[in-house]
Amino acid sequence: MIDQLWQPFIEFTFMRRALLGGLLLAVSAAPLGVFLMLRRMSLIGDAIAHGILPGAALGFWLAGLSLVAMSLGGLLAGLAVAGFSALVSRRTGLREDASLAAIYPISLASGVLLLGLAGKRLDLLGLLFGSALAVDAETLRAILWVTLGSLAVFAAIYRALLLDSLDPLFLRRVSRYGPITHGLFLGLVVLNLVVGFQAIGALMMVGLMMLPAAAARFWSRRLLNLIAIAALIGMASVWAGLLLSYYASLSSGPSIVVMAGGAYLFSVMCGPVHGLFRRRYLSIPQ
Repeated sequence: MIDQLWQPFIEFTFMRRALLGGLLLAVSAAPLGVFLMLRRMSLIGDAIAHGILPGAALGFWLAGLSLVAMSLGGLLAGLAVAGFSALVSRRTGLREDASLAAIYPISLASGVLLLGLAGKRLDLLGLLFGSALAVDAETLRAILWVTLGSLAVFAAIYRALLLDSLDPLFLRRVSRYGPITHGLFLGLVVLNLVVGFQAIGALMMVGLMMLPAAAARFWSRRLLNLIAIAALIGMASVWAGLLLSYYASLSSGPSIVVMAGGAYLFSVMCGPVHGLFRRRYLSIPQ
């Protein structure tokens, strides 16, 4: 029984690559998901994931099935969507999530139309839902560099980002770096979603980013603990999801997110911080 938990990763190279890529993505996405939740921007990742599509479609139109062209196009499109929504929010007073909700259907429709005009075929389901089992050495290197860079930038802006999340008005009074911090944070979200669509799909990457963060909220109140717990839940979800995909012959990306969803539901029921079971049956003060 124990051998079955590791045998696919020992026997097959593509399973080892999928596992390593997924673990790196989980570690990179965990702090971003926690801060998206803290800043009440949980649905922004989904909007940006849809916003990536026209850039990836344009890269496919111009250069064919080129990983570099599609990634660069997706990155530019995602940054444009995030930047424009932030600009609209700051200049008009419209909430940023409302601005993104208005922009991402336009982006999604534009991407589909671009592919239609190009007269070329691209697996949209693969782009949106991905295939972790198709991770090659080039994609794995890209994921590694994005993970290292993302963690380094996040560590550099951590204090300013925390203050901007808790009291943005105070940060604007004492420092000019509030908008820069916000922009860098959104850039990290976009970058992780872009590199994630190469492995588990743009939409599934949102699940890996947000579900572990939401589950961690039921296990601790300390921010650094939340980040660590979210990373561990994400990594466990990747491992369990790949096993489910292998033994049940299911799609790898959705399998990973289903496992993360199971961890979230378990946390909602049994977590020590406001879990339903603890509140209902144990009546222990939180």
